[in-house]
Amino acid sequence: MGEEQHSRKRSRQHFEAEETRHISLLKSPRCETAKWYFSKEEIERFSPSRKDGIDLAKESFLRSSYCTFLQRLGMKLHVSQVIIGCAMVMCHRFYMRQSHAKNNWQTIATSSLFLACKAEDEPCQLSSVVVASYEIIYEWDPSASIRIHQTEYYHEFKEFILAGERLLLDTSAFQLLDVELPYKPLAAALNRVNAWPDLATASWNFVHDWLRTTLCVQYKPHVIATATVHLASTFQNGKVGSRRDWWLDFGVTTKLLKEVIQEMCMLIEADRRRTMPPPPPPRREVAWAIPAPLNPPVHMSRGYPFHSYPLQSYRQPGIW
Repeated sequence: MGEEQHSRKRSRQHFEAEETRHISLLKSPRCETAKWYFSKEEIERFSPSRKDGIDLAKESFLRSSYCTFLQRLGMKLHVSQVIIGCAMVMCHRFYMRQSHAKNNWQTIATSSLFLACKAEDEPCQLSSVVVASYEIIYEWDPSASIRIHQTEYYHEFKEFILAGERLLLDTSAFQLLDVELPYKPLAAALNRVNAWPDLATASWNFVHDWLRTTLCVQYKPHVIATATVHLASTFQNGKVGSRRDWWLDFGVTTKLLKEVIQEMCMLIEADRRRTMPPPPPPRREVAWAIPAPLNPPVHMSRGYPFHSYPLQSYRQPGIW
């Protein structure tokens, strides 16, 4: 009984903290511009979170956190990958207008997914979203799946989700619903260059990865799609298009293509370093001799989440 009261008190404190955040933010002015694409400097140095003392590393971690959360929530609700990608872009855009310091990312991410379902005409019951999100947020608590079905907890959490939805719309002046993803331009590009199956698979996987980054608020969807096809074909040592500068047919200049691919390779390299296993501890000296193995061990290289393509292939001469 005492443990239940403690859990109830802890949840009440969480709700009160969340309510304070939402009340302060709902008074913020609307976004008066339709500018949803930002320079790298604007993202890394002048985001609202940076003004509130959150550094780039922390914000990158929070961005990765809400993208992972959205992927889990979307899979739990059995919505399409388009809905999940749309919600990720909504979150990226929102946090270019609002600060992480004043907006709980779990609430905003949940509201974004609910709003994305409406925007893409794939309705999802609010009750299902509330329950699924609560269970993921409090997965460490075995009683969470029971508690969220209690009227008091359910209605409180539902109100936070609806407040987050209003805040998303208010921040964007209702322009957040117009989200274009790289999926359609990618499909068009793959069809036009007669891509082989492995190239198509790699390109689709890369686009899924890019939506977790700030690329979608730096470059337009057709630019990301074109650069993705070129990068994937380079990794596979293949050639696409009927001419050397085929990307010009998609409205992408060579200068812009190089810039985007450089950003993509930097993201892959950063992700590879982040996921590399730590170095082994130094070997201790022993007093007796250890015979050397007859055959040296074979170490398997660790692939990185952005697919196991060697980054060095991008640096080979003649990629262009």
